[in-house]
Amino acid sequence: SWRSCTLCPPPTLHTTPPVHQLGKMSAAIQSCTPLVAQAKAGNTNRSATVARVAAPKASRSVRMNKLGASSFQGQSLQAKAATPKAVSRQNVVEVVSSGAPLNRKLKVAVVGGGPAGACAAETLAKAGIETYLVERKMDNCKPCGGAIPLCMVDEFDLPMEIIDRKVTKMKMISPSNREVDVGRTLSETEYIGMCRREVMDDFLRRRAESLGANLVNGLMMGLDKPTTKDGMYTLHYNDYSTGSKVGTPASVEVDCVIGADGANSRVAKEIDAGEYDYAIAFQERMRIPDEKMEYYKDMAEMYVGDDVSPDFYGWVFPKYDHVAVGTGTVINKKAIKKYQDAIRSRSAKKCGDGKIIRVEAHPIPEHPRPRRVQDRVALVGDAAGYVTKCSGEGIYFAAKSGRMAAEAIVERTQNGTLAVDESDLRVYLDKWDRKYWATYKVLDILQKVFYRSNPAREAFVEMCADEYVQKMTFDSYLYKTVVPGNPLDDIKLLGNTIGSLVRANALRREVAKM
Repeated sequence: SWRSCTLCPPPTLHTTPPVHQLGKMSAAIQSCTPLVAQAKAGNTNRSATVARVAAPKASRSVRMNKLGASSFQGQSLQAKAATPKAVSRQNVVEVVSSGAPLNRKLKVAVVGGGPAGACAAETLAKAGIETYLVERKMDNCKPCGGAIPLCMVDEFDLPMEIIDRKVTKMKMISPSNREVDVGRTLSETEYIGMCRREVMDDFLRRRAESLGANLVNGLMMGLDKPTTKDGMYTLHYNDYSTGSKVGTPASVEVDCVIGADGANSRVAKEIDAGEYDYAIAFQERMRIPDEKMEYYKDMAEMYVGDDVSPDFYGWVFPKYDHVAVGTGTVINKKAIKKYQDAIRSRSAKKCGDGKIIRVEAHPIPEHPRPRRVQDRVALVGDAAGYVTKCSGEGIYFAAKSGRMAAEAIVERTQNGTLAVDESDLRVYLDKWDRKYWATYKVLDILQKVFYRSNPAREAFVEMCADEYVQKMTFDSYLYKTVVPGNPLDDIKLLGNTIGSLVRANALRREVAKM
């Protein structure tokens, strides 16, 4: 779904944050500087080696040196070569690696070829690690709003060709159909990118392949765990590269496995990662009349209300030559078709009689899994449960987690020259939790506060009309960093937030009496 949300704007951090300050806490956590990995004490069985590597804040993004063009509906995608970026001396830090030297390349299997898996494979392959990227559906169209923050374009070196639309105008639409424009504070150069996942994912996979990753068109069937401490994992999969409908059984032996295979992760099941609740996202892609498409060329809409979802929102997002209309829910999955009918009905005046060209549905995780690392297996992206509540943002966090897991392996094994173990993978997990744990908790609270009833949703939309709210929210979303607030405006916002919630509660009581 659309990976943005007009939340309360951020003032300062508190141990127990009031509602008006939760947005700031979320942004603050996203800006934390990743900690330098340290070798765990007490490891006497493995030789310690010190490697000098670039600090996490240094750019690690790469472009393909050369990639064959791929196309989708007439669009040609061509990656651009990048000039290596110099690393400042002040960005060089000591990272302790513990692992026995290898007389061969380290071997890693990445299961799942979405943003998480592709970005992990790219980082590993660039470092010279023997990488296998396993993906069953090379043309997979995940039911996803496809929104990406502006900072992701530069951080992951994404070419403009994969961005269908640059959204600069947005509307929040309340249960009573009150419309609030929420993009007024964006500058001329700021936008939210709208992508089709089949185009974006294909680009990321091909870039990883161009850097040396082995791209495997296969479906994971099982994972044999090693019987000795330094033994190999055997990944079993069905190979579909020959065009067979049932696939040909095959296997590969690897030192480490990264599970990036989505909410129904088979890798997660292999390590008994634990269950979690999930939402059902349902989306219809519609081709609408040209005059209607003109309205949506740079416009995105979010609808809230019990009719479109009891605990989320409905959306209309523009794509290359069509719009995506969808919704999602956790608490009433069986009624997803009813909610989809409602969002279609509420958006009918603007979308017109569109022709449905694709119907998509998929589970979306609601919180991180209880176990995300075991031995030499790590989970990233949706497989790990990295989708935020309230906003439903997941693409950026998927790509980021895949890269962070791969970077931990690269740094701790000195570009794959040392053996890897669980302590190396836990470096990634510790960094991730320190950086983003509070983000997920805060957005969970916001969803419970503002999505609990229609009066609360009306209050939420009312708050979104405030330009200060918009500026702080979008600055934090677009750049994934803390934006200092103005104390006077923060005080004013606190009063407005309390007033909105009081009115919402009063309205809810009146509705209950009726």
